[in-house]
Amino acid sequence: MTSEQIRTQFIDFFGGRHAHAFVPSSPVVPQDDPTLLFTNAGMNQFKPIFLGLEKRSYTRAVNSQKCIRAGGKHNDLDDVGRSRRHGTFFEMLGNWSFGDYFKRGAIEMAWELLTGVWRIDPSRLHVTCFEGDERNGVPRDTEAADIWKQVAGLPDDHIHYFGKDNFWEMGETGPCGPCTEIYIDRTPDKSGGKDVNGEDPRVMEFWNLVFIQYNRNPDRTLTPLPSQHVDTGMGFERVCSILQEKTDMYGIDLFDPFFDAISDLTGFRYAGTFPRTNAPDPVAEAVDAQLRHDIAFRVIADHLRTLTFALTDGAVPGNEGRGYVLRRILRRAVRFGRQQLELHDPFVHKLIPVVVDSMGNAFPELKRDPQRIIDLIKEEEISFGRTLDRGILLFEEAARRSSISAEDAFKLHDTYGFPIDLTQVMAQERGLKVDIAGYERLMEQAREQARAGGKTGTSRLWELPPDVLAKLKETGIAPTDDSAKFNAAPIGAAVRAIWDGGRLIETTHGAEAAGQGVAVILDRTNFYAEMGGQVGDTGELRSHDGGVMAVETTRNAGSYVLHVGNMEAGHLHVGDHVTATLAGVRPRTEKNHTATHLANWALRELLGEGVQQKGSLVDPEKLRFDFSHGKALGEEELERVEALVSQCIKKKLPVYAQEAPQEQALEINGLRAVFGEKYPPMVRVVSIGVPVADLLKDPANPRWREFSIEFCGGTHLRSSEEAGGFVIIGEESVSKGTRRIIGLTGDAAREAQLRSRQMDDLIARGRSVADADIPALLGEISKLLSAPNLPLRAKRRGQAAVSELQSRQKAREKSRSAESAGAGVDALAAAGKLLEAAPALGPGKLIIGPIDGATTEQLLQATDSLKKKAGSYGILLGSAEDGKVNFVAAVSDDLIAKGLKAGDWIREAAKAAGGGGGGRPQMAQAGGKDPSKLGEALEIARAFALKTVGSV
Repeated sequence: MTSEQIRTQFIDFFGGRHAHAFVPSSPVVPQDDPTLLFTNAGMNQFKPIFLGLEKRSYTRAVNSQKCIRAGGKHNDLDDVGRSRRHGTFFEMLGNWSFGDYFKRGAIEMAWELLTGVWRIDPSRLHVTCFEGDERNGVPRDTEAADIWKQVAGLPDDHIHYFGKDNFWEMGETGPCGPCTEIYIDRTPDKSGGKDVNGEDPRVMEFWNLVFIQYNRNPDRTLTPLPSQHVDTGMGFERVCSILQEKTDMYGIDLFDPFFDAISDLTGFRYAGTFPRTNAPDPVAEAVDAQLRHDIAFRVIADHLRTLTFALTDGAVPGNEGRGYVLRRILRRAVRFGRQQLELHDPFVHKLIPVVVDSMGNAFPELKRDPQRIIDLIKEEEISFGRTLDRGILLFEEAARRSSISAEDAFKLHDTYGFPIDLTQVMAQERGLKVDIAGYERLMEQAREQARAGGKTGTSRLWELPPDVLAKLKETGIAPTDDSAKFNAAPIGAAVRAIWDGGRLIETTHGAEAAGQGVAVILDRTNFYAEMGGQVGDTGELRSHDGGVMAVETTRNAGSYVLHVGNMEAGHLHVGDHVTATLAGVRPRTEKNHTATHLANWALRELLGEGVQQKGSLVDPEKLRFDFSHGKALGEEELERVEALVSQCIKKKLPVYAQEAPQEQALEINGLRAVFGEKYPPMVRVVSIGVPVADLLKDPANPRWREFSIEFCGGTHLRSSEEAGGFVIIGEESVSKGTRRIIGLTGDAAREAQLRSRQMDDLIARGRSVADADIPALLGEISKLLSAPNLPLRAKRRGQAAVSELQSRQKAREKSRSAESAGAGVDALAAAGKLLEAAPALGPGKLIIGPIDGATTEQLLQATDSLKKKAGSYGILLGSAEDGKVNFVAAVSDDLIAKGLKAGDWIREAAKAAGGGGGGRPQMAQAGGKDPSKLGEALEIARAFALKTVGSV
């Protein structure tokens, strides 16, 4: 079954067969529960019912609840990537009883679904029950155990008792109670009973039946609830892995679209490898490129789902609470992409449509406004990307020492935006420790400084409250004269006011002026304040006595222009004379702005009068234009728009701008204005190719439709020729009936066109490439596909080529898979020969030797086969495969009693091969780096076993 079928079958079983009402999933951002960062279980939305505060029209419910566990009591963030069964986002399939059925009903229905509907082998199922809590007066749950025996016929060795793990609590306070958890044993010989609630991934808990009887009070005491309830939670991804016979949750079909999309971006292939042991050797794993790639795939796929659902449900990245958790999650994904998958440009936002496409049917809210999510994440990625490389360099410098100091950890956080847990993950990968105590001390010092009045950020500087605007007018400060904004040359001006985000000040603050965030109002300015889609100018204000302010953006506030930024040197005082100088990026913005007007005209020429502007953004890097249209632009339409704009550029059309009365200007044939926009009585008309005066003299002339004519208050080129080229790099849906194109001009357009030619060269190579060279060529094409600013038409050609090459590669891998299956049979045969020649080891057999070319999975299969045949055994198998060494060890309980433990034994062998590992006394895995030492390692292992146990 597919994951979608499994979800539907669960809901239909309880809804159709057992009269449960379907209740849609609540948001992952709790609306009315301050005790939770995120919804972490299906029962969250039913908490008022459990507390007796609310009644519903139903007493039974079923759903699939979207959950996030990445903060607070339930936090799986650190396990993601390395674990086979943990994710920060997951679905919880659940059924509930509100004062209706209790333990017997819950157990009977669970058993019916698992063994009657899904046909899971009953002999592989184990359950756990609560062992009791005398201090709080909660008895041992023999009632649940007896029901399992009566309903399911479970023997005593399939029923296990545990403490706090079998008492479920939603948070520090709230409804709670004892629970019975259901495990599946997927060991080949069904011997996993001893590993229930342990670390063997083959023995996995997947359904928890919680019997809500109590409320946990703030003082940690328990109070019985007015009624008894049932709350069950089945890990959706886990049960899919069982029913689809996968060894980990990331192997199920639900993750295929995510891994395919990441492969398309990176050229790397997901292979599904995991760390070999529960206590990995970071140094040994650091050289395993495939493992690093696979961990990164899993981190990105998981974090992508978490971010998309959280932002859809109303959360936003920030510096506190759940916003900070989301920022950490995004930065963790970005860092893994950058360091492990060579994704150097923002990429997470590009994967949002995969979440919408693959999960939007089950959770329709994802389709509501995905562009808002894309924009939020892209903005965060860009912000973090500015400092990520520099932060990584700082970390590399720090990593040359034996540990990461508190000062380095704090600087990574404070200057480069690295959350401390991200620094810890990077340190763990190097086998380094972080001075957490020192870091926390520095963080508290920073908090104290902030409370005492530290630097003001720029977010509050962008606007002036009404009372401040009134005060400026009362003190006679005239509106800013911004008539010089159409001329980029430096000008002299006078400081009229300084705003620090909280009050008007006379001077920037004393010795702390450098770095202080302020907004400065001048009597006149040449800076363009953000408006009409054009971003605000950046630049510098420099006073005659050495005060220097870096202007990061320019905004309008009432009739005043705010120059927003940070002091870099000296001071600024009200009354100072300054030189206002623009940064050198204004010409690039103007290229994009003029090209936007041309694109608007070209779209109308191609698609007709129905095309209306719905918004735009022009900055130094790109242009973005939204327009009304019901479907995506095809290849020929994209090519035609690019050609029309490029023709205008080649014609070297002059750009004219002139103010005119609105009513008169609206009579100009072909004039474009933003639908619904309110314009002043006097409007500025920008015309490319014909003087505005000519338009006003003969407004009805049909020839004017051949030119771009718009209302616009922004800055432009003098001639279309200066745009230097035009390409479209993106075309997408913004909302129903609205499309968006993203374009480049100037040097960026020329670089994009060069990449287009490179793509065509690679595609041509693909037509004759040998099968063995397909992976390398796929890597080259995928790398170019993920390169910034690739023309959209070239990207589509590249994606088609990738699809064709991948089909060829899959056919090749299918053939190789058949060969691998044969290798598995050979491994079992080799193990059988080792058993035949095995000497005695105490009361058992010493089965030790190499199995040429076997993978770790094949060694495990061979070990399981030998365990069944040997009875009493000490088994240690090794192989050299793909330039590395694999070891697997297993020891029977009687030989463990004599002192031979698998974890200790395998560690001795691995050391000899330049590696490490370990595990439990019964079973262990390890790896090595030097295949030439395999024989020596096995001899050391043989001697160790004989010395420990002795032979008979």
